[in-house]
Amino acid sequence: MNGKPVSEAYSPTVQIAGMDAARGRWALIGVGFLINLCLGSIYSWSVFVGPLAAHYSALLGREVTASEVLFPFSVFLACFALAMPLAGKFIDTRGPRAAVALGGILTSLGWLSASVAPSVWMLYLLYGVVGGAGVGIAYGVPVAVASRWFPDRRGLAVGVTVSGFGMSALVTATVAGYLLETAGVMMTFRIFGIVFAAILLLCAVPLRFPPDRWHPPGWQPPDAVTQRHAAVGGLGPMLGSRRFYGLWICYFIGCCAGLMAISIAKPVGTEVVGITGGLATLLVAFFAVFNGGGRPIFGSLTDHLHPGKTAALSFLLIGGASLAMWLAPWAPVYVISFAVLWGCLGGWLAIAPTATASYFGTADYPRMYGLVFLAYGAGALAGPQLAGFIRTATGSWTGVFPYVAVMAAVGCLIAMTVLRRE
Repeated sequence: MNGKPVSEAYSPTVQIAGMDAARGRWALIGVGFLINLCLGSIYSWSVFVGPLAAHYSALLGREVTASEVLFPFSVFLACFALAMPLAGKFIDTRGPRAAVALGGILTSLGWLSASVAPSVWMLYLLYGVVGGAGVGIAYGVPVAVASRWFPDRRGLAVGVTVSGFGMSALVTATVAGYLLETAGVMMTFRIFGIVFAAILLLCAVPLRFPPDRWHPPGWQPPDAVTQRHAAVGGLGPMLGSRRFYGLWICYFIGCCAGLMAISIAKPVGTEVVGITGGLATLLVAFFAVFNGGGRPIFGSLTDHLHPGKTAALSFLLIGGASLAMWLAPWAPVYVISFAVLWGCLGGWLAIAPTATASYFGTADYPRMYGLVFLAYGAGALAGPQLAGFIRTATGSWTGVFPYVAVMAAVGCLIAMTVLRRE
């Protein structure tokens, strides 16, 4: 795949950024974090909703509602999830550098072309489809690079890498808020597109996979099962394993519950708990820290415990937080519970890719994790819609939480049985 002889896997001359690979590989984690910081700008979409509605209302001569300009968010996430498995073969055959370059160009084109979109429907196509596909192509690359360079600390490395995606809103929403006030919404799109193109193309340059069978000096796979998975891992064996379907369902439940929490965090704070809108907005930024921080924490737990045990722990936390919000919807409970829910969503963005590599090896990893990642896309579509349906049916946001607790119980049962250690 990378054209290097097998003997180089054990050679001390393998270097990254002028250092031996065991130390230099951490530089690739930093690059992956920066890539995800750019790709995760989708999480700042809410700050564009008001300005976009006003812009298109004036341009089209009719009222454009907030729900109309929220739809590109869903289109973007759906295309993001669908592009990942389709891009897997390209990543393996053309390498991580070409994949990030292609994904970066499409991502920046999504932002740039959105700046001249003449209608809301064109915004769906230009930003949602083009930009979402670009992020889907590029997102799997840092995860695959981290998984292959860190067989000894895979969960931690993947968790730190993808934490950039979760923390992105803290940076991009702040910058976007300033630009929206000073430059306008369409110029903000244009600036983001130019900056993302420059950063992502530069970040693509140092990316590469390790030589075949490379591992850090002194480290060996922990058991024969791991060696077997590394030897025979691939798409076919994964699809024939019940663990794949168990992991997919658990990933869907974890993301569905977490994205429900993200979508209703502010209205629950204002309508149920009774805090002010300004404080609720500040708390959303506070919760985003847990979304980013949960990724390396749960990734490290996956390294030290086991994917199945870590998954079960996340569901226990999700269930406990949901029951607490259902039974005692007070301000302190709200802050703690939603911090846990956002943290567990971030955690699943580290648990699932780490579990995919641990269970099925790293051969054909981009395509394998791409299929697993479809669970995230399904959760992104189902979670917010389910929350809105329950709110309409029950008349209160508190009605959402017992359903989330039941989902968490199902996930915990699957994690303790299907995902258990062999």
